[in-house]
Amino acid sequence: MNNLKRLLKKGGLIAPGAFNAASAMLIEKAGFPVVYISGAGLSNSSGRPDTGLLTLEETAVFSSYIVNSVKIPAIVDADTGFGGPREVKRAVETFEEIGAGAIQLEDQAGDKRCGHLAGKKLVSAKEFVAKIKAAVNARKSKGFLIIARTDASAVSGLSDAVDRARLYIEAGADIIFPEALASREEFAAFSRAVDAPLMANMTEFGKTPYIMADEFFRLGYSLVIFPMTAFRITMRATEDALATLRKKGTQKDMLGKMQTREELYKLLGYKPEG
Repeated sequence: MNNLKRLLKKGGLIAPGAFNAASAMLIEKAGFPVVYISGAGLSNSSGRPDTGLLTLEETAVFSSYIVNSVKIPAIVDADTGFGGPREVKRAVETFEEIGAGAIQLEDQAGDKRCGHLAGKKLVSAKEFVAKIKAAVNARKSKGFLIIARTDASAVSGLSDAVDRARLYIEAGADIIFPEALASREEFAAFSRAVDAPLMANMTEFGKTPYIMADEFFRLGYSLVIFPMTAFRITMRATEDALATLRKKGTQKDMLGKMQTREELYKLLGYKPEG
């Protein structure tokens, strides 16, 4: 199952975000090679903001449902690692054990915020390097990848983001993820300055302009995530459907917009008797 490292050598990977097992199954059905388990998606679908409120245990349980529902590799967003190096070590052991293909860690302080919001705070590069080293030392297989996200660009500037990225590579990170870059030019400059596999976040309503995946690939990024696209589409469609149901008292006019019973059963591999 864990072939993310091999896939990365080919480059050009798009990883939509899943917020539960069923959404991950749809991602796989659509033909995507990787699924991204979004921390925001897990938190928001649990009725909580993306501020690091989920525990390691909760994240592991939710992620295990997703990992076990698909054959494609899964990247787990582990936010700040649930604490210091000791907690990061436990997180790596946990997510590798459930069969994930990679763990993503970020260099925000413990009271983290969505990467595209103002008011973020960073830990020191030295502190985050210690977390990366703990993660690298904790994994049993080099096929389990460590993704280091830096939020420095929006806090202390692109130059600091580049400096941090280089330190994170030296510490053993397999992939570098510069969060919340604000232009094509910044993505290009970062790619020229950092010699490592790179991941880009093409989220909606954030600091990053809408850039096509192929353009990211040309700029030197081998992996592009769309962490909340499916979640946001699902929530708006559900909101509209409930408004219609409340107004009309029937779902009849919406049947054409629904996944049918047969389609759901096929996705789940369920064949009811009779």
